[in-house]
Amino acid sequence: MSATASFLKPDLKPRRRLRRGVDLRWLLVAGLVALLTVMPILSLVVIAVSSGPSESWSHLLSTVLPDATRVTILLMIGVAITTGIVGVVTAWLTASFEFPGRRFFSWALVLPLAVPTYIAAYCVTEFLHFTGPVQTAIRDVFGFTSRRDYWFPEIRSLPGAVLILSSVLYPYVFLTVRMVFLMQGRRAADVARTLGAGPLGAFLKVLLPMARPAIAVGVALALMETVNDIGAVEFLGVRTLTFSVYSTWLNRGDLAGATQLALAMLVVIVGLVLLERMARREQRYTLSRGDKAEASRLPLRPAQAGLASLACFLPVAFGFGIPAYILGDYASRRLSQFQNPALWDAVGNTALVASAAGLVTVAAAFLMSYGVRLTRSGRLTALVRLGALGYAVPGTVLAIGVLIPLAAFDNALDAFLRAHFGVSTGLLLSGSGAAIVYACCVRFMAMGYGAMESGFSKLSPNLDHAARTLGHGPGRILGSVLLPLMRPAILTGFMLVFVDSVKELSATILLRPFDFETLATFVYTSASRSAFDDGAVAALLIVLIGILPVIALTRTILKQAA
Repeated sequence: MSATASFLKPDLKPRRRLRRGVDLRWLLVAGLVALLTVMPILSLVVIAVSSGPSESWSHLLSTVLPDATRVTILLMIGVAITTGIVGVVTAWLTASFEFPGRRFFSWALVLPLAVPTYIAAYCVTEFLHFTGPVQTAIRDVFGFTSRRDYWFPEIRSLPGAVLILSSVLYPYVFLTVRMVFLMQGRRAADVARTLGAGPLGAFLKVLLPMARPAIAVGVALALMETVNDIGAVEFLGVRTLTFSVYSTWLNRGDLAGATQLALAMLVVIVGLVLLERMARREQRYTLSRGDKAEASRLPLRPAQAGLASLACFLPVAFGFGIPAYILGDYASRRLSQFQNPALWDAVGNTALVASAAGLVTVAAAFLMSYGVRLTRSGRLTALVRLGALGYAVPGTVLAIGVLIPLAAFDNALDAFLRAHFGVSTGLLLSGSGAAIVYACCVRFMAMGYGAMESGFSKLSPNLDHAARTLGHGPGRILGSVLLPLMRPAILTGFMLVFVDSVKELSATILLRPFDFETLATFVYTSASRSAFDDGAVAALLIVLIGILPVIALTRTILKQAA
Protein backbone atom coordinates (compact mmCIF):
# COMPACT_ATOMS: atom_id res chain seq x y z
CA MET A 1 0.00 0.00 0.00
CA SER A 2 2.76 2.38 0.95
CA ALA A 3 4.62 1.66 -2.25
CA THR A 4 1.52 2.29 -4.28
CA ALA A 5 0.85 5.50 -2.38
CA SER A 6 4.41 6.68 -2.84
CA PHE A 7 4.16 5.90 -6.54
CA LEU A 8 0.96 7.87 -6.96
CA LYS A 9 1.92 10.83 -4.84
CA PRO A 10 4.48 12.41 -7.20
CA ASP A 11 2.02 11.97 -10.11
CA LEU A 12 -0.85 13.75 -8.39
CA LYS A 13 0.97 16.99 -7.64
CA PRO A 14 1.80 17.90 -11.26
CA ARG A 15 -1.80 17.17 -12.25
CA ARG A 16 -3.07 19.48 -9.51
CA ARG A 17 -0.69 22.24 -10.59
CA LEU A 18 -1.73 21.79 -14.22
CA ARG A 19 -5.36 21.93 -13.17
CA ARG A 20 -4.78 25.18 -11.33
CA GLY A 21 -3.02 26.65 -14.34
CA VAL A 22 -5.88 25.72 -16.62
CA ASP A 23 -8.39 27.15 -14.14
CA LEU A 24 -6.40 30.37 -13.96
CA ARG A 25 -6.38 30.79 -17.74
CA TRP A 26 -10.13 30.24 -17.97
CA LEU A 27 -10.65 32.53 -15.01
CA LEU A 28 -8.72 35.31 -16.78
CA VAL A 29 -10.61 34.82 -20.07
CA ALA A 30 -14.04 34.73 -18.44
CA GLY A 31 -13.13 37.62 -16.14
CA LEU A 32 -11.98 39.75 -19.08
CA VAL A 33 -15.23 39.12 -20.96
CA ALA A 34 -17.27 39.94 -17.85
CA LEU A 35 -15.25 43.11 -17.32
CA LEU A 36 -16.06 44.28 -20.85
CA THR A 37 -19.77 43.92 -20.09
CA VAL A 38 -19.39 45.88 -16.85
CA MET A 39 -17.27 48.65 -18.41
CA PRO A 40 -20.18 50.86 -19.58
CA ILE A 41 -21.62 50.90 -16.06
CA LEU A 42 -18.22 51.64 -14.54
CA SER A 43 -17.68 54.47 -17.04
CA LEU A 44 -20.95 56.06 -15.93
CA VAL A 45 -19.72 56.06 -12.35
CA VAL A 46 -16.30 57.50 -13.25
CA ILE A 47 -17.63 60.32 -15.44
CA ALA A 48 -20.43 61.25 -13.04
CA VAL A 49 -18.08 61.42 -10.06
CA SER A 50 -15.15 63.12 -11.79
CA SER A 51 -17.13 65.76 -13.71
CA GLY A 52 -18.36 67.66 -10.66
CA PRO A 53 -21.74 69.37 -10.47
CA SER A 54 -23.21 70.08 -13.88
CA GLU A 55 -24.04 73.66 -14.77
CA SER A 56 -27.55 72.66 -15.75
CA TRP A 57 -28.36 70.85 -12.51
CA SER A 58 -30.01 73.88 -10.99
CA HIS A 59 -32.25 74.19 -14.03
CA LEU A 60 -32.96 70.44 -14.06
CA LEU A 61 -33.76 70.36 -10.35
CA SER A 62 -36.11 73.31 -10.53
CA THR A 63 -37.94 72.67 -13.79
CA VAL A 64 -37.39 69.21 -15.28
CA LEU A 65 -36.67 66.59 -12.64
CA PRO A 66 -39.64 67.07 -10.28
CA ASP A 67 -42.23 66.57 -12.99
CA ALA A 68 -40.21 63.86 -14.79
CA THR A 69 -39.76 61.95 -11.53
CA ARG A 70 -43.45 62.20 -10.70
CA VAL A 71 -44.45 61.03 -14.18
CA THR A 72 -41.97 58.13 -14.12
CA ILE A 73 -43.17 56.93 -10.70
CA LEU A 74 -46.84 57.14 -11.72
CA LEU A 75 -46.10 55.34 -14.99
CA MET A 76 -44.27 52.53 -13.18
CA ILE A 77 -47.04 52.17 -10.59
CA GLY A 78 -49.70 52.04 -13.31
CA VAL A 79 -47.79 49.50 -15.40
CA ALA A 80 -47.01 47.35 -12.34
CA ILE A 81 -50.68 47.21 -11.29
CA THR A 82 -52.08 46.67 -14.79
CA THR A 83 -49.58 44.04 -15.93
CA GLY A 84 -49.92 42.27 -12.59
CA ILE A 85 -53.71 42.07 -12.78
CA VAL A 86 -53.90 41.11 -16.47
CA GLY A 87 -51.03 38.62 -16.29
CA VAL A 88 -52.21 36.89 -13.12
CA VAL A 89 -55.89 36.69 -14.09
CA THR A 90 -55.24 35.33 -17.59
CA ALA A 91 -52.67 32.84 -16.23
CA TRP A 92 -55.19 31.65 -13.61
CA LEU A 93 -57.99 31.27 -16.14
CA THR A 94 -55.97 29.37 -18.75
CA ALA A 95 -54.29 27.11 -16.17
CA SER A 96 -57.27 26.30 -13.94
CA PHE A 97 -60.45 26.32 -16.02
CA GLU A 98 -61.85 24.87 -19.22
CA PHE A 99 -63.63 27.33 -21.52
CA PRO A 100 -63.93 27.98 -25.27
CA GLY A 101 -60.63 29.08 -26.79
CA ARG A 102 -58.48 28.12 -23.80
CA ARG A 103 -55.90 26.27 -25.90
CA PHE A 104 -55.68 29.16 -28.35
CA PHE A 105 -55.31 31.78 -25.63
CA SER A 106 -52.63 29.71 -23.86
CA TRP A 107 -50.14 30.74 -26.55
CA ALA A 108 -51.91 33.73 -28.15
CA LEU A 109 -51.66 35.71 -24.90
CA VAL A 110 -47.89 35.86 -25.45
CA LEU A 111 -48.09 37.37 -28.97
CA PRO A 112 -47.89 41.00 -27.73
CA LEU A 113 -44.25 40.30 -26.81
CA ALA A 114 -43.49 40.43 -30.54
CA VAL A 115 -44.75 44.04 -30.71
CA PRO A 116 -42.25 46.74 -29.61
CA THR A 117 -43.70 49.35 -27.28
CA TYR A 118 -43.14 52.22 -29.69
CA ILE A 119 -44.96 50.40 -32.52
CA ALA A 120 -47.84 49.60 -30.16
CA ALA A 121 -48.04 53.30 -29.24
CA TYR A 122 -48.20 54.42 -32.87
CA CYS A 123 -50.80 51.78 -33.84
CA VAL A 124 -53.13 52.20 -30.86
CA THR A 125 -53.02 55.97 -31.27
CA GLU A 126 -53.97 55.66 -34.94
CA PHE A 127 -56.73 53.16 -34.07
CA LEU A 128 -58.27 55.42 -31.42
CA HIS A 129 -57.61 58.70 -33.25
CA PHE A 130 -60.45 61.00 -34.34
CA THR A 131 -60.19 59.61 -37.87
CA GLY A 132 -59.69 56.03 -36.68
CA PRO A 133 -62.30 53.25 -36.88
CA VAL A 134 -63.47 53.55 -33.25
CA GLN A 135 -64.37 57.24 -33.21
CA THR A 136 -65.63 57.05 -36.78
CA ALA A 137 -68.04 54.28 -35.73
CA ILE A 138 -69.19 56.34 -32.71
CA ARG A 139 -69.99 59.33 -34.92
CA ASP A 140 -71.80 57.16 -37.45
CA VAL A 141 -73.92 55.38 -34.83
CA PHE A 142 -74.91 58.43 -32.77
CA GLY A 143 -74.91 61.05 -35.52
CA PHE A 144 -72.17 63.21 -34.04
CA THR A 145 -70.55 65.65 -36.45
CA SER A 146 -67.53 66.98 -34.53
CA ARG A 147 -65.22 66.16 -31.64
CA ARG A 148 -67.05 68.64 -29.43
CA ASP A 149 -70.27 66.60 -29.59
CA TYR A 150 -68.95 63.72 -27.47
CA TRP A 151 -66.23 62.85 -24.97
CA PHE A 152 -63.47 60.39 -25.79
CA PRO A 153 -60.42 59.72 -23.62
CA GLU A 154 -57.12 61.19 -24.80
CA ILE A 155 -54.77 58.32 -25.61
CA ARG A 156 -51.69 60.58 -25.77
CA SER A 157 -51.51 60.98 -22.02
CA LEU A 158 -50.11 59.29 -18.94
CA PRO A 159 -53.10 56.92 -18.55
CA GLY A 160 -52.83 56.13 -22.26
CA ALA A 161 -49.14 55.33 -21.85
CA VAL A 162 -49.95 53.00 -18.93
CA LEU A 163 -52.58 51.20 -21.00
CA ILE A 164 -50.41 50.82 -24.11
CA LEU A 165 -47.22 49.74 -22.33
CA SER A 166 -49.16 47.29 -20.17
CA SER A 167 -50.86 45.77 -23.21
CA VAL A 168 -47.54 44.55 -24.62
CA LEU A 169 -45.66 43.90 -21.36
CA TYR A 170 -48.19 41.80 -19.40
CA PRO A 171 -46.90 38.54 -21.04
CA TYR A 172 -43.84 38.72 -18.76
CA VAL A 173 -46.18 38.21 -15.80
CA PHE A 174 -48.41 35.75 -17.67
CA LEU A 175 -45.54 33.41 -18.54
CA THR A 176 -43.90 33.31 -15.12
CA VAL A 177 -47.15 32.99 -13.17
CA ARG A 178 -48.75 30.42 -15.48
CA MET A 179 -45.74 28.16 -15.11
CA VAL A 180 -46.19 28.21 -11.33
CA PHE A 181 -49.92 27.50 -11.63
CA LEU A 182 -49.32 24.61 -14.03
CA MET A 183 -46.52 22.97 -12.06
CA GLN A 184 -48.00 23.34 -8.61
CA GLY A 185 -51.13 25.42 -8.57
CA ARG A 186 -53.83 23.04 -9.84
CA ARG A 187 -52.95 20.36 -7.28
CA ALA A 188 -52.79 22.95 -4.46
CA ALA A 189 -56.16 24.37 -5.56
CA ASP A 190 -57.67 20.87 -5.52
CA VAL A 191 -56.46 20.38 -1.96
CA ALA A 192 -57.90 23.75 -0.95
CA ARG A 193 -61.29 22.90 -2.45
CA THR A 194 -61.41 19.60 -0.54
CA LEU A 195 -61.11 21.74 2.60
CA GLY A 196 -64.18 23.76 1.63
CA ALA A 197 -62.69 26.66 -0.35
CA GLY A 198 -64.34 27.74 -3.59
CA PRO A 199 -62.37 28.53 -6.79
CA LEU A 200 -62.08 32.22 -5.91
CA GLY A 201 -61.16 31.49 -2.30
CA ALA A 202 -58.49 28.98 -3.37
CA PHE A 203 -57.10 31.57 -5.77
CA LEU A 204 -56.93 34.37 -3.19
CA LYS A 205 -55.73 32.32 -0.22
CA VAL A 206 -53.52 29.68 -1.87
CA LEU A 207 -52.57 30.39 -5.48
CA LEU A 208 -51.93 34.12 -5.21
CA PRO A 209 -49.55 33.88 -2.22
CA MET A 210 -47.81 30.94 -3.91
CA ALA A 211 -47.28 32.97 -7.07
CA ARG A 212 -45.87 36.06 -5.35
CA PRO A 213 -42.23 35.38 -6.36
CA ALA A 214 -43.25 34.76 -9.98
CA ILE A 215 -45.42 37.89 -9.99
CA ALA A 216 -42.51 39.93 -8.63
CA VAL A 217 -40.17 38.63 -11.34
CA GLY A 218 -42.65 39.29 -14.16
CA VAL A 219 -43.54 42.77 -12.92
CA ALA A 220 -39.84 43.62 -12.47
CA LEU A 221 -39.15 42.68 -16.10
CA ALA A 222 -42.11 44.78 -17.26
CA LEU A 223 -40.90 47.77 -15.22
CA MET A 224 -37.38 47.51 -16.63
CA GLU A 225 -38.84 47.66 -20.13
CA THR A 226 -41.01 50.60 -19.06
CA VAL A 227 -38.08 52.58 -17.75
CA ASN A 228 -36.07 51.72 -20.86
CA ASP A 229 -38.74 52.96 -23.28
CA ILE A 230 -38.24 56.24 -25.09
CA GLY A 231 -40.05 55.91 -28.43
CA ALA A 232 -43.52 55.30 -26.99
CA VAL A 233 -43.36 57.89 -24.21
CA GLU A 234 -42.02 60.56 -26.54
CA PHE A 235 -44.75 59.89 -29.10
CA LEU A 236 -47.42 59.94 -26.38
CA GLY A 237 -46.11 63.19 -24.92
CA VAL A 238 -45.11 61.64 -21.57
CA ARG A 239 -41.83 63.11 -20.28
CA THR A 240 -40.11 60.48 -18.15
CA LEU A 241 -36.64 60.46 -16.60
CA THR A 242 -35.33 58.42 -19.53
CA PHE A 243 -36.53 61.10 -21.94
CA SER A 244 -34.87 63.72 -19.70
CA VAL A 245 -31.51 61.95 -20.09
CA TYR A 246 -31.96 61.93 -23.86
CA SER A 247 -32.95 65.60 -23.92
CA THR A 248 -30.17 66.73 -21.56
CA TRP A 249 -27.50 65.10 -23.67
CA LEU A 250 -28.66 65.93 -27.20
CA ASN A 251 -30.81 69.05 -26.83
CA ARG A 252 -28.75 70.77 -24.14
CA GLY A 253 -25.35 69.37 -25.09
CA ASP A 254 -24.64 68.54 -21.44
CA LEU A 255 -22.99 65.11 -21.33
CA ALA A 256 -21.92 65.47 -17.69
CA GLY A 257 -25.45 66.33 -16.57
CA ALA A 258 -26.91 63.47 -18.60
CA THR A 259 -24.36 61.07 -17.11
CA GLN A 260 -25.10 62.14 -13.54
CA LEU A 261 -28.83 61.88 -14.17
CA ALA A 262 -28.31 58.46 -15.73
CA LEU A 263 -26.29 57.30 -12.73
CA ALA A 264 -29.01 58.49 -10.35
CA MET A 265 -31.54 56.46 -12.35
CA LEU A 266 -29.26 53.43 -12.26
CA VAL A 267 -28.95 53.64 -8.48
CA VAL A 268 -32.74 53.77 -8.15
CA ILE A 269 -33.24 50.81 -10.51
CA VAL A 270 -30.61 48.69 -8.76
CA GLY A 271 -32.19 49.62 -5.43
CA LEU A 272 -35.59 48.45 -6.65
CA VAL A 273 -34.13 45.15 -7.85
CA LEU A 274 -32.38 44.58 -4.51
CA LEU A 275 -35.52 45.46 -2.54
CA GLU A 276 -37.53 43.01 -4.63
CA ARG A 277 -35.01 40.25 -3.96
CA MET A 278 -34.86 41.05 -0.25
CA ALA A 279 -38.64 40.94 -0.04
CA ARG A 280 -38.60 37.43 -1.52
CA ARG A 281 -35.53 36.00 0.19
CA GLU A 282 -37.52 34.27 2.93
CA GLN A 283 -40.03 32.78 0.49
CA ARG A 284 -39.40 29.22 -0.62
CA TYR A 285 -41.73 27.38 -2.95
CA THR A 286 -40.64 24.03 -4.27
CA LEU A 287 -41.77 23.33 -7.81
CA SER A 288 -41.85 19.58 -8.05
CA ARG A 289 -42.70 18.02 -11.37
CA GLY A 290 -44.64 15.43 -9.46
CA ASP A 291 -46.94 18.16 -8.15
CA LYS A 292 -48.23 18.90 -11.63
CA ALA A 293 -50.02 15.61 -11.81
CA GLU A 294 -53.09 15.15 -13.90
CA ALA A 295 -55.26 17.60 -12.00
CA SER A 296 -58.36 18.40 -14.04
CA ARG A 297 -59.36 21.89 -15.07
CA LEU A 298 -62.72 23.03 -13.78
CA PRO A 299 -65.48 23.46 -16.38
CA LEU A 300 -67.27 26.81 -16.27
CA ARG A 301 -70.95 27.58 -16.72
CA PRO A 302 -71.82 29.24 -20.08
CA ALA A 303 -71.92 32.78 -18.67
CA GLN A 304 -68.67 32.31 -16.77
CA ALA A 305 -67.02 30.68 -19.76
CA GLY A 306 -68.03 33.64 -21.91
CA LEU A 307 -66.51 36.10 -19.42
CA ALA A 308 -63.31 34.03 -19.23
CA SER A 309 -62.99 34.00 -23.01
CA LEU A 310 -63.60 37.76 -23.12
CA ALA A 311 -61.03 38.39 -20.38
CA CYS A 312 -58.42 36.50 -22.40
CA PHE A 313 -59.47 37.97 -25.74
CA LEU A 314 -59.19 41.65 -24.80
CA PRO A 315 -55.44 41.64 -23.95
CA VAL A 316 -54.64 39.76 -27.17
CA ALA A 317 -56.82 42.08 -29.25
CA PHE A 318 -55.42 45.25 -27.72
CA GLY A 319 -51.77 44.21 -27.49
CA PHE A 320 -51.47 42.33 -30.79
CA GLY A 321 -54.70 42.55 -32.78
CA ILE A 322 -54.81 46.35 -33.08
CA PRO A 323 -51.13 46.70 -34.13
CA ALA A 324 -51.51 43.82 -36.62
CA TYR A 325 -54.66 45.41 -38.09
CA ILE A 326 -53.18 48.91 -38.42
CA LEU A 327 -49.85 47.71 -39.81
CA GLY A 328 -51.52 45.32 -42.25
CA ASP A 329 -53.91 48.03 -43.45
CA TYR A 330 -51.17 50.62 -43.98
CA ALA A 331 -48.77 48.13 -45.54
CA SER A 332 -51.41 46.85 -47.97
CA ARG A 333 -51.90 50.39 -49.25
CA ARG A 334 -48.17 51.08 -49.52
CA LEU A 335 -46.82 48.03 -51.27
CA SER A 336 -44.59 50.33 -53.29
CA GLN A 337 -42.47 50.77 -50.16
CA PHE A 338 -41.04 47.32 -50.82
CA GLN A 339 -39.19 48.96 -53.73
CA ASN A 340 -37.70 51.64 -51.47
CA PRO A 341 -33.90 51.16 -51.31
CA ALA A 342 -33.79 52.86 -47.89
CA LEU A 343 -36.10 50.19 -46.46
CA TRP A 344 -33.89 47.35 -47.67
CA ASP A 345 -30.81 49.15 -46.39
CA ALA A 346 -32.54 49.25 -42.99
CA VAL A 347 -33.38 45.54 -43.28
CA GLY A 348 -29.74 44.73 -44.08
CA ASN A 349 -28.44 46.90 -41.23
CA THR A 350 -30.93 45.35 -38.81
CA ALA A 351 -29.99 41.80 -39.81
CA LEU A 352 -26.29 42.62 -39.55
CA VAL A 353 -26.52 44.31 -36.14
CA ALA A 354 -28.91 41.74 -34.65
CA SER A 355 -26.90 38.77 -35.95
CA ALA A 356 -23.62 40.23 -34.74
CA ALA A 357 -25.13 41.06 -31.35
CA GLY A 358 -26.59 37.55 -31.04
CA LEU A 359 -23.33 35.82 -31.96
CA VAL A 360 -21.10 38.00 -29.79
CA THR A 361 -23.46 37.89 -26.81
CA VAL A 362 -23.88 34.12 -26.93
CA ALA A 363 -20.14 33.59 -27.36
CA ALA A 364 -19.33 35.89 -24.43
CA ALA A 365 -22.03 34.33 -22.26
CA PHE A 366 -20.77 30.85 -23.14
CA LEU A 367 -17.21 31.73 -22.13
CA MET A 368 -18.36 33.25 -18.87
CA SER A 369 -20.70 30.41 -17.94
CA TYR A 370 -18.09 27.77 -18.80
CA GLY A 371 -15.52 29.69 -16.79
CA VAL A 372 -17.85 29.66 -13.78
CA ARG A 373 -18.55 25.94 -14.27
CA LEU A 374 -14.87 25.10 -14.58
CA THR A 375 -13.38 27.27 -11.84
CA ARG A 376 -16.28 27.52 -9.34
CA SER A 377 -14.93 30.98 -8.50
CA GLY A 378 -17.19 33.08 -6.30
CA ARG A 379 -15.52 36.30 -7.45
CA LEU A 380 -16.03 35.42 -11.11
CA THR A 381 -19.66 34.54 -10.41
CA ALA A 382 -20.19 37.93 -8.77
CA LEU A 383 -18.51 39.74 -11.67
CA VAL A 384 -20.59 37.85 -14.22
CA ARG A 385 -23.81 38.68 -12.40
CA LEU A 386 -22.76 42.32 -12.30
CA GLY A 387 -22.17 42.17 -16.04
CA ALA A 388 -25.69 40.83 -16.53
CA LEU A 389 -27.06 43.98 -14.86
CA GLY A 390 -27.23 45.69 -18.25
CA TYR A 391 -30.81 44.50 -18.76
CA ALA A 392 -31.88 46.70 -15.85
CA VAL A 393 -30.24 49.79 -17.41
CA PRO A 394 -32.35 51.99 -19.74
CA GLY A 395 -31.04 52.09 -23.30
CA THR A 396 -30.38 55.83 -23.19
CA VAL A 397 -28.41 55.40 -19.98
CA LEU A 398 -26.50 52.47 -21.43
CA ALA A 399 -25.72 54.41 -24.61
CA ILE A 400 -23.82 57.00 -22.58
CA GLY A 401 -21.89 54.30 -20.76
CA VAL A 402 -20.99 52.60 -24.05
CA LEU A 403 -20.00 55.78 -25.85
CA ILE A 404 -17.53 56.94 -23.20
CA PRO A 405 -15.06 53.99 -23.26
CA LEU A 406 -15.34 53.61 -27.04
CA ALA A 407 -14.66 57.31 -27.59
CA ALA A 408 -11.73 57.16 -25.15
CA PHE A 409 -10.26 54.20 -27.07
CA ASP A 410 -10.75 55.94 -30.43
CA ASN A 411 -9.13 59.15 -29.19
CA ALA A 412 -6.21 57.34 -27.60
CA LEU A 413 -5.55 55.29 -30.74
CA ASP A 414 -5.86 58.36 -32.97
CA ALA A 415 -3.44 60.34 -30.78
CA PHE A 416 -0.90 57.49 -30.76
CA LEU A 417 -0.98 57.01 -34.53
CA ARG A 418 -0.79 60.76 -35.12
CA ALA A 419 2.24 61.09 -32.87
CA HIS A 420 4.19 58.11 -34.22
CA PHE A 421 3.01 57.62 -37.81
CA GLY A 422 1.24 60.84 -38.77
CA VAL A 423 -1.97 58.94 -39.51
CA SER A 424 -5.42 59.92 -38.26
CA THR A 425 -7.92 57.11 -37.68
CA GLY A 426 -10.90 59.18 -36.59
CA LEU A 427 -13.77 57.40 -34.88
CA LEU A 428 -13.34 53.70 -35.53
CA LEU A 429 -15.72 52.21 -32.97
CA SER A 430 -17.86 55.00 -31.57
CA GLY A 431 -18.66 56.19 -35.09
CA SER A 432 -19.74 52.82 -36.44
CA GLY A 433 -22.30 50.07 -35.99
CA ALA A 434 -19.91 48.38 -33.57
CA ALA A 435 -21.16 50.73 -30.84
CA ILE A 436 -24.73 49.50 -31.38
CA VAL A 437 -23.60 45.86 -31.30
CA TYR A 438 -21.67 46.50 -28.08
CA ALA A 439 -24.69 48.19 -26.49
CA CYS A 440 -26.98 45.30 -27.47
CA CYS A 441 -24.49 42.80 -26.06
CA VAL A 442 -24.33 44.59 -22.73
CA ARG A 443 -28.08 45.19 -22.56
CA PHE A 444 -29.10 41.63 -23.44
CA MET A 445 -26.26 39.75 -21.77
CA ALA A 446 -28.67 38.64 -19.04
CA MET A 447 -30.68 36.72 -21.66
CA GLY A 448 -27.64 35.10 -23.23
CA TYR A 449 -26.06 34.20 -19.92
CA GLY A 450 -29.36 32.92 -18.53
CA ALA A 451 -29.73 30.54 -21.48
CA MET A 452 -26.12 29.32 -21.13
CA GLU A 453 -26.39 28.91 -17.36
CA SER A 454 -29.63 26.97 -17.73
CA GLY A 455 -28.07 24.73 -20.38
CA PHE A 456 -24.96 23.98 -18.34
CA SER A 457 -27.04 23.28 -15.24
CA LYS A 458 -28.64 20.34 -17.07
CA LEU A 459 -25.23 18.78 -17.85
CA SER A 460 -23.79 16.70 -15.06
CA PRO A 461 -20.26 17.63 -13.91
CA ASN A 462 -19.50 13.92 -14.23
CA LEU A 463 -19.24 14.48 -18.00
CA ASP A 464 -16.27 16.77 -17.41
CA HIS A 465 -14.71 14.38 -14.90
CA ALA A 466 -15.11 11.36 -17.18
CA ALA A 467 -13.54 13.17 -20.14
CA ARG A 468 -10.71 14.43 -17.94
CA THR A 469 -9.86 10.91 -16.80
CA LEU A 470 -9.39 10.05 -20.49
CA GLY A 471 -6.72 12.73 -20.74
CA HIS A 472 -8.74 15.52 -22.36
CA GLY A 473 -8.16 19.12 -21.31
CA PRO A 474 -10.88 21.74 -20.81
CA GLY A 475 -10.63 22.94 -24.41
CA ARG A 476 -11.04 19.46 -25.85
CA ILE A 477 -13.88 18.69 -23.42
CA LEU A 478 -15.60 21.89 -24.43
CA GLY A 479 -15.37 21.24 -28.16
CA SER A 480 -16.04 17.51 -28.22
CA VAL A 481 -18.48 16.94 -25.35
CA LEU A 482 -20.15 20.05 -23.99
CA LEU A 483 -20.60 22.17 -27.11
CA PRO A 484 -22.74 19.61 -29.01
CA LEU A 485 -24.93 19.12 -25.94
CA MET A 486 -25.32 22.88 -25.51
CA ARG A 487 -26.69 23.54 -29.00
CA PRO A 488 -30.35 23.98 -27.87
CA ALA A 489 -29.29 26.51 -25.20
CA ILE A 490 -27.05 28.31 -27.68
CA LEU A 491 -29.84 28.57 -30.25
CA THR A 492 -32.30 29.77 -27.60
CA GLY A 493 -29.89 32.44 -26.36
CA PHE A 494 -29.12 33.60 -29.89
CA MET A 495 -32.83 33.76 -30.76
CA LEU A 496 -33.67 35.83 -27.69
CA VAL A 497 -30.86 38.33 -28.25
CA PHE A 498 -31.54 38.52 -32.00
CA VAL A 499 -35.25 39.32 -31.57
CA ASP A 500 -34.67 41.95 -28.89
CA SER A 501 -31.84 43.53 -30.89
CA VAL A 502 -34.20 43.87 -33.86
CA LYS A 503 -36.63 45.79 -31.62
CA GLU A 504 -33.97 47.87 -29.83
CA LEU A 505 -34.52 51.60 -30.32
CA SER A 506 -33.42 53.78 -27.40
CA ALA A 507 -29.69 52.99 -27.52
CA THR A 508 -29.65 52.74 -31.32
CA ILE A 509 -31.00 56.29 -31.71
CA LEU A 510 -28.08 57.72 -29.74
CA LEU A 511 -25.27 55.50 -31.05
CA ARG A 512 -26.05 54.99 -34.72
CA PRO A 513 -23.64 56.49 -37.29
CA PHE A 514 -24.74 59.19 -39.68
CA ASP A 515 -27.12 57.92 -42.38
CA PHE A 516 -27.41 54.51 -40.68
CA GLU A 517 -30.96 53.23 -40.26
CA THR A 518 -32.29 50.05 -38.73
CA LEU A 519 -35.92 48.98 -38.98
CA ALA A 520 -36.54 50.42 -35.52
CA THR A 521 -35.04 53.83 -36.33
CA PHE A 522 -36.76 53.77 -39.73
CA VAL A 523 -40.13 53.51 -37.98
CA TYR A 524 -39.12 56.09 -35.37
CA THR A 525 -37.99 58.58 -38.02
CA SER A 526 -41.26 58.23 -39.92
CA ALA A 527 -43.33 58.68 -36.75
CA SER A 528 -41.27 61.70 -35.63
CA ARG A 529 -42.27 63.58 -38.76
CA SER A 530 -45.94 62.56 -38.27
CA ALA A 531 -45.82 60.05 -41.11
CA PHE A 532 -46.04 56.75 -39.28
CA ASP A 533 -47.83 55.19 -42.25
CA ASP A 534 -44.59 55.58 -44.24
CA GLY A 535 -42.91 53.26 -41.75
CA ALA A 536 -45.74 50.73 -41.57
CA VAL A 537 -43.97 48.16 -43.74
CA ALA A 538 -40.83 48.38 -41.61
CA ALA A 539 -42.91 48.06 -38.44
CA LEU A 540 -44.73 45.04 -39.85
CA LEU A 541 -41.40 43.39 -40.64
CA ILE A 542 -40.26 43.89 -37.03
CA VAL A 543 -43.43 42.24 -35.71
CA LEU A 544 -43.22 39.35 -38.18
CA ILE A 545 -39.60 38.70 -37.25
CA GLY A 546 -40.58 38.44 -33.60
CA ILE A 547 -43.71 36.25 -33.89
CA LEU A 548 -42.23 32.84 -34.70
CA PRO A 549 -39.45 32.92 -32.07
CA VAL A 550 -41.92 34.10 -29.41
CA ILE A 551 -44.36 31.27 -30.21
CA ALA A 552 -41.59 28.66 -30.34
CA LEU A 553 -40.10 29.80 -27.05
CA THR A 554 -43.53 29.94 -25.40
CA ARG A 555 -44.44 26.42 -26.43
CA THR A 556 -41.09 25.14 -25.18
CA ILE A 557 -41.60 26.78 -21.79
CA LEU A 558 -45.18 25.58 -21.42
CA LYS A 559 -44.29 22.03 -22.48
CA GLN A 560 -41.77 21.89 -19.66
CA ALA A 561 -44.41 23.02 -17.17
CA ALA A 562 -47.67 21.46 -18.40
